[in-house]
Amino acid sequence: MTQSAEKIVFRKPESVIDRATHYCPGCHHGVAHRLVGEVLDELGLAENAILIASIGCSVFLYNYLNVDSVEAPHGRAPAVATGVKRARPDKFVFTYQGDGDLASIGMAEIIHAANRGEKVCVVFVNNTVYGMTGGQMAPTTLLGQVTTTSPAGRCMTHEGAPIKMTEIIASLGGTAFAARAALNNVKNIKTAKKYIKKAFEFQLSNTGFGFVELLSACPTNWKMTPVKANERIETEMIPYFPLGVFKDVSDEGGVC
Repeated sequence: MTQSAEKIVFRKPESVIDRATHYCPGCHHGVAHRLVGEVLDELGLAENAILIASIGCSVFLYNYLNVDSVEAPHGRAPAVATGVKRARPDKFVFTYQGDGDLASIGMAEIIHAANRGEKVCVVFVNNTVYGMTGGQMAPTTLLGQVTTTSPAGRCMTHEGAPIKMTEIIASLGGTAFAARAALNNVKNIKTAKKYIKKAFEFQLSNTGFGFVELLSACPTNWKMTPVKANERIETEMIPYFPLGVFKDVSDEGGVC
């Protein structure tokens, strides 16, 4: 093919920094980064956005996304986002958090921010394990899943059931949009982008709190190949964490 006949069919989003990532092979954080970057570009938000990153593998988004950012203490990203948005209501404010961060130490912050209807968005990456700190059991760890702190597998009697965060967030009065997608195949990735864009648009219309959960792989801590990790999302995670939109106030008449 001659140079003049070449056609570019794929390029990185402008808001994603051109550098190699540090993530493990098969990790879906890079996919999530790209989706967020694409939506920021399409909505023209990058110059006006403030990212709130919390602790865990998710924290490194500020190395890869070319937007202003604030690093929050562990679990406190929704509280920091609340302060930033109230101080600068003209800015687009979003958090990017993992399951150990958001659903464990940060449970109070996410619940109350959603219930108050804070005009921010949350991108929640759920890989059912503490990825950065050694593979410990997380609030979303599935029953029977082996982790460094549940070597015999999570037990319903001892540790309780995995928490379904999207369903909880959807039940709260201030939530405008709550949805769950997965990052294991092209179809699901396209749906994930659609949900992120919808959540972002709710903030732009000053409607309410937006929440998107992304089922993600952690091959390193799952002790799997990337291919097997993708299969696990399909066969184990999605049956327990069903995909779809759990709340959309544009279909319900809105929130105050």
